[in-house]
Amino acid sequence: MVASRTKRNTVDDDPLTRAIAPPPNETEAEREARLAAEQLAKKRSDQIDEEINQQRLVEKREQASVKVLLLGQSESGKTTTIKNFQLISQPKAFRSELPLWRAIIQLNVTRSIRIILDAMSTAQTANLNLTSTSTTTPLPPPNSDYSPISRPSSSYSPRQALPQVPLLTPEQLKLKMRLSPLTQVEEALMRRLSPSSPAGSLALLSTTTSFPFPSNRSKEITVYSASGWKGAFAKFVAGMTRSSMDSQDINFDDPEDPGVILHNCSEDMVKLWNDEGIRRLLESQNLRLEDMSGFFLDSLERITALKYIPTTEDILRARLKTIGVTEHRFVLKAGNMLSRDWRVFDVGGARNLVPAWAPYFDDMNAIIFLAPLSCFDQSLAEDYGVNRLEDSILLWRSIVKHPLLQKTELILFLNKCDLLKAKLDSGTQFSHWVVSYGDRPNTFESVSGYMKKKFGTIHKQHSDKPRTFYCHFTSVTNAQTTFHILENVRDLIIRQSLTTSHLV
Repeated sequence: MVASRTKRNTVDDDPLTRAIAPPPNETEAEREARLAAEQLAKKRSDQIDEEINQQRLVEKREQASVKVLLLGQSESGKTTTIKNFQLISQPKAFRSELPLWRAIIQLNVTRSIRIILDAMSTAQTANLNLTSTSTTTPLPPPNSDYSPISRPSSSYSPRQALPQVPLLTPEQLKLKMRLSPLTQVEEALMRRLSPSSPAGSLALLSTTTSFPFPSNRSKEITVYSASGWKGAFAKFVAGMTRSSMDSQDINFDDPEDPGVILHNCSEDMVKLWNDEGIRRLLESQNLRLEDMSGFFLDSLERITALKYIPTTEDILRARLKTIGVTEHRFVLKAGNMLSRDWRVFDVGGARNLVPAWAPYFDDMNAIIFLAPLSCFDQSLAEDYGVNRLEDSILLWRSIVKHPLLQKTELILFLNKCDLLKAKLDSGTQFSHWVVSYGDRPNTFESVSGYMKKKFGTIHKQHSDKPRTFYCHFTSVTNAQTTFHILENVRDLIIRQSLTTSHLV
């Protein structure tokens, strides 16, 4: 009986009850003030709870996103792969940008012609002291800090001595003079896209390309990928359009449209590009414009037509150098499953940006690594002493063995297979550059199979645990074949993501 009364007294004397109980002798005014304070406190508590709930919803959506990182050296095809993702997920938005890409393609054409004109100027300088009866002259010796040999390892052989520079004919000199205004068109285009634009998203850089002549420097427009460059470019293109970015609204009669000048110079540009002497000149300077991104010289008659509208393939081939890290969001569906939010990250591929990749390795569902095969006889623009193919192999090895990526799916795109085949068919010997290739056939099938095995061996040797080697031969400028490859990759990544989340 005593114990029962003691328990009841303990319950009645609960500290929390005493703490929230109104004070004794509370007046009506004090009571109203207390209730108002309690109501305010409850409102603040509800707001905090709502913020927490919203944050949980955001985190839930983020966890449901499929995160993919694109890696590879500069000009490996990362930006073109992004275009293919956009073509799959947002075809209408992709095609709405036709006028924008029309302007970029015009810039690509003028840049290619200027590179040829610069090569002709180099030849003129090299032959400046020749007598009128001379036909060729050796190349001037390179600067002391330059070497045309790309030999990063014992598996690569030095390049053969460069051929002599041919003299220019009077007809070639006339073409050079008639086409010289195109350099002003290119400069005008780039000035209007300079950092003086309000968005500050476009930068005009003068960079040394991977040409074997130190004097050959190539000005190229560069965009900061995360700065909304399309909006800034659209303001420029708006001067050539009537109202929107739809292809039907291009003002083809605008006298300031660069397409007018390109059309007027079209015949001379075709003559210049098809001139056998110019082809030999470019070869003597180891310039293969057809291997460069943004190459359209084989389609000049179509590209320079007054009412030219870019095709899907044209947009995929268009070259616009991007720097910085960009996050692209797509909504993609795999098979009969629900659509998923994809976050695809494109990081810079320049050599000095490679150390900045590591922070993006965490929490990635997959990495798509692009290794261009056609560059086996080319050097890095940043370092002439490093072969581009060897650099891709070293990058691949560092990615495969990285401790943060041991559980991440790695998907290899052996890219630019179309250019590789064309180069091998033209007679360029793969074994001259990759000594370990030996006397195997100089065919696409043999070379591509050899490189797949080489990358696969690295994948097997440097993976902590056994994992599947996913490899695709790609030409990401080919929309049809790339579409099917990305469909397979999409299904694979989503299924792997669901498996990891124990949802399948």
